[in-house]
Amino acid sequence: MQEEWEKEENHVIMMDFLLPTGVFLKFAVSRNDTIKTIKKMVWKNAKSEALFSALGDPDAYVFTCINQTAEREELEEESRRISDVRPFMCVLRLVPREGDRVEKLTNAQISLLIGKGLHEFEAQKNHEVNEFRTKMRVFCEEKALERQLLPWRQWMEYSFPCDLEPCCCPPSGKATNKSKNTKKIFVNIKFESSEESFMLQLDPQDLPMSLVRNALKKKATVFRSIRQEPEDYTLQVNGRWDFIYGDHPLCQFKYIFNCLKNGQNPHLTMVHHSTITKYQEEDGRLCSQVFKSRSLSRPPPLPLKKQNTSSLWSISEPFHIHLVQGSNVNADEGMKLVVQVGLFHGSELLCKVVTSSEVTVCSEPLWDQRLEFDINISDLPRMSRLCFALYTVIEKTKKPRGTKKKNKKADCLIAWVNTMVFDYKDQLKTGEFLLSTWPSVPDDKSDLLNPMGTIEKNPNVDSAAGLLIHFPNFRPHPLYYPPLDKISDIDKNGDTSGGSKDELLKLKEIMDNKNYTEFFEDEKELLWKLRYEVRDHYPESLSKLLLITKWNKREDVVQMVSLLRNWPDLPAIHALELLDYSFPDPAVRAFTIRCLKKLSDRELLQYLIQLVQVLKYESYLDCDLTLFLLERALSNRKIGHFLFWHLRSEIHVCCVSLRFGLILEAYCRGNIHHIKLLLKQNEALSKMKALSDFVKSGSQRMTTEDLKLCIKQESYVEALSDMQSPLNPSIILTEICADKCRFMDSKMKPLWMMYRNPCIHGELVGIIFKNGDDLRQDMLTLQMIHLMENLWKKEGLDLRMIPYGCLSTGNKMGLIEVVKNSDTIANIQRNNSNSAATAAFNKDALLNWLKSKNPGDKLEQAIEEFTLSCAGYCVATYILGIGDRHNDNIMIRETGQLFHIDFGHFLGNFKRKLGINRERVPFILTYDFVHVIQQGRTNNSEKFERFREYCEWAYKILCRNGTLFVNLFAMMKAAGLPELTSFKDIQYLKDSLALGKSEEEALKNFKYVAPPVVASHSAHRGCRWRDVTPEQDAFLQQHTIQTRTQERKAGPGGVFTHKSFHPEVSQLGSRATGAEGMNREEAPGKSPEDMYVQQKVRVLLMLKKMGSNLTPSEEAFLRNYAGVVHSQMSQLPQHNIDQGAEDVVMAFSRSETEDRRQ
Repeated sequence: MQEEWEKEENHVIMMDFLLPTGVFLKFAVSRNDTIKTIKKMVWKNAKSEALFSALGDPDAYVFTCINQTAEREELEEESRRISDVRPFMCVLRLVPREGDRVEKLTNAQISLLIGKGLHEFEAQKNHEVNEFRTKMRVFCEEKALERQLLPWRQWMEYSFPCDLEPCCCPPSGKATNKSKNTKKIFVNIKFESSEESFMLQLDPQDLPMSLVRNALKKKATVFRSIRQEPEDYTLQVNGRWDFIYGDHPLCQFKYIFNCLKNGQNPHLTMVHHSTITKYQEEDGRLCSQVFKSRSLSRPPPLPLKKQNTSSLWSISEPFHIHLVQGSNVNADEGMKLVVQVGLFHGSELLCKVVTSSEVTVCSEPLWDQRLEFDINISDLPRMSRLCFALYTVIEKTKKPRGTKKKNKKADCLIAWVNTMVFDYKDQLKTGEFLLSTWPSVPDDKSDLLNPMGTIEKNPNVDSAAGLLIHFPNFRPHPLYYPPLDKISDIDKNGDTSGGSKDELLKLKEIMDNKNYTEFFEDEKELLWKLRYEVRDHYPESLSKLLLITKWNKREDVVQMVSLLRNWPDLPAIHALELLDYSFPDPAVRAFTIRCLKKLSDRELLQYLIQLVQVLKYESYLDCDLTLFLLERALSNRKIGHFLFWHLRSEIHVCCVSLRFGLILEAYCRGNIHHIKLLLKQNEALSKMKALSDFVKSGSQRMTTEDLKLCIKQESYVEALSDMQSPLNPSIILTEICADKCRFMDSKMKPLWMMYRNPCIHGELVGIIFKNGDDLRQDMLTLQMIHLMENLWKKEGLDLRMIPYGCLSTGNKMGLIEVVKNSDTIANIQRNNSNSAATAAFNKDALLNWLKSKNPGDKLEQAIEEFTLSCAGYCVATYILGIGDRHNDNIMIRETGQLFHIDFGHFLGNFKRKLGINRERVPFILTYDFVHVIQQGRTNNSEKFERFREYCEWAYKILCRNGTLFVNLFAMMKAAGLPELTSFKDIQYLKDSLALGKSEEEALKNFKYVAPPVVASHSAHRGCRWRDVTPEQDAFLQQHTIQTRTQERKAGPGGVFTHKSFHPEVSQLGSRATGAEGMNREEAPGKSPEDMYVQQKVRVLLMLKKMGSNLTPSEEAFLRNYAGVVHSQMSQLPQHNIDQGAEDVVMAFSRSETEDRRQ
């Protein structure tokens, strides 16, 4: 019967209803009917049945059903449509409502919102889970009550935080914002509940209150209204939940800044404080209902029982555990099973790894073995964790070569699991624990143990292999780790003597080297000896001191914890590093959060993605980081919005589902009003996914008209309209424009959803819904580009970047912001060329397109926008190592701003074929880009020189902040992105940012890959990046690929389809001669077109010979010219192409096809 719900064309569904009186009803309902409507229909139909009078009030009953996850569900949320519930067998049962209705309704809404039933938390029967839920609920509800008492302006700061630019300088039309700009701005002002508006002229540096005063004066003059106080008003952006208030200049507000940049007049509404107060009262009323019902039903807390305990430090015997047996083990017969166990503190192994005996493979192998570790119980650090690896051993025989060799054993990892040595109450664990393991993932790791992995057990207990272990009772009563305050009491201060001059010089050398992560023993001893010097003079190097601390030595731990108490607070750029899994000690985590509390809300939003990811490193549910994030989220709704979606998007991940679900529940408890807004967004996303599945799974080819027809259904129109955009909660998606919606013709069929807002005349807002792609890497890349933009703006450099919105909302699902009035470079080239085959070689296409969109005086500004944004993205893509760049994922706005999309490869993980990189160019700059920068004039080296200066200036700013980027990427290792799993991936970033080098060295390194000059005396010579090697020159002399003559200037230029411009082979020596190297003028009977086809075929064939994977358009080109391919195959060099020659061909294939030889 479930297939009935899949048929979108079925508008009517036959439903069965079981009443508490024993009566059975059957009638048809519309799939768009709500539960509340259906309940009314049941009462209407039941009137003619027996025992109707026994039913009573409808509100005393609730429907139950078996839902899509095969669980019994009470349908407390009666505004849901039956098509969204989809009850099994189309059966609903009516039962008397039990318990508190408000509480049950809230629980139902939270379960629906977070994608996880709250009953699952209760089913855990876990004391840590229960205590965490209780503590967080009290904490979050107290925050909500505090919020209700705020004055209206402070409540606005929570609900509608200002969206500000990093600096307060108005856009000047140049790269730098330091130039004074006294140009006045015109603001369109209207009062709420009035359609009358008027224009006011102000200085961009004026404060919002100045605008409010002028507006009230104007109103008093024009409408002869009663005098009103400016303090009673605030300013709202028309059609958005975006307010202009506070002590910031008008030009610093992002909305006004963008209006000024685009030459538009801001449109604002004067809002009286009584309107804001109504919103606040509605928020408070919902909270009060929930809190009141709960306070009546809340039982008093149980009294704590006193028990005898001992300090762990009083036990000096070795630590050991008992490995009992395994379960559900699946391995090939004839092998031996072994368990390896390591005792870790973060990434540090505390003592030698212990290995069990080998047992024969079976489903339930028995070891019954004591595993003793070379460490005393008293020396166990608080965050000790046991890491287990279950693996098989097979005999691997090697053939002897002259001498006899022993058989070598090969290990094959089956599963792994981690568990803490202490419980969440600081008590050393005792008793038996069944650890459900995680299956191993084949990769290049040589280590069997996974200390970075989760300490959660695999929830799939029935299918996962298990290990039964026993923690012994070392004493008759519980052993506890001493609390932090007790640790400081036994501080012995240790050796506080200073070092010699040589030692201090060596210390400075270690501290100055930012790449220092591994130390020799003498360096470790020096660092520890001079730890007070480090605290007083190099506090930002705390991480180095923590890495060399001997966490398996109690005395050193005491010293380190005591030292932290007096450690000066670190700036966030350095504190973020301490949230890595290598630093698990609670005192270190507490110190880190103390430093992060100084972050502004805007800074916290910049780092929120990473802060959510490092929650995965936390060992217990109740931790400082969780409390910090919840506190800030409940003080700023924008932070709460994005915290919700970052957590919600990974609720399907087994190892974090419990932790993230509990944090989401706590946030919802502390913000009841936000639940309603988030539910609306969640419902819209569910409908978008249904539409996407409909488009992708159609048995016959779907059309855009089919999609539009589906969107126009009542249930879809209602669900998709009137909501805040998940990408930006200040944007209101008012009315879905079905006729403007479509799906894109790529593999995942993304949906292009367009919205109209009546308050913003003529403007459409677009979002792209993607289903089937993991957007987290795109989200991370765009976050970094946005951070770069902010850093540049703070230094007065505005490079006109477009870090468009991107948000992962679920398992391979998310949203992308549509950048209006933009197109891909490939489309522009195709639409401005006579032939599709030569489109990518038309160097004038881009400049002509800009001329058509920016007539007259506007063109110079558009070229300036292009130059600035091109410089910004050249530097950004170089530093982040963004790969797979081609003309289909580089776009340009009509205003001239260039931007990149689709970041599937980064950190130097370029596409490879047979071990050969398809992309050899670190600096993405095509010849047609240079053509635009130079305004179409070949002798305009001044413009290109300015472009180069922008690049170098931008690069130097990022290098100065290199540590921040490295730390943020290091925190993302927890995300499990395929191209970011280890420190090896982050090394690319360190190299591109020249971390540890001086600014001069860094710039020298950058100039090696960035174009320093542009030749002015030839129309077809590109900018030279570096000298060509003799081997490359010799290869070109022997196998020259001829280009078209200089006389054919109107012919195609630019780059091969999607290859990047690489002028490495420009400005080479004399022309090659011979049959293969003949000049076009000397080729008898061949037209320029024939020569062009011949040379392109030859380049593509050489790429194929080197193992490069051609694009579909390149393959199609070869098929179209099969005859030329056949003739050219015989002329290709038969020997293997060496590395130097390969570089030249790859470079040439990415360069322009104009004549580049003198």
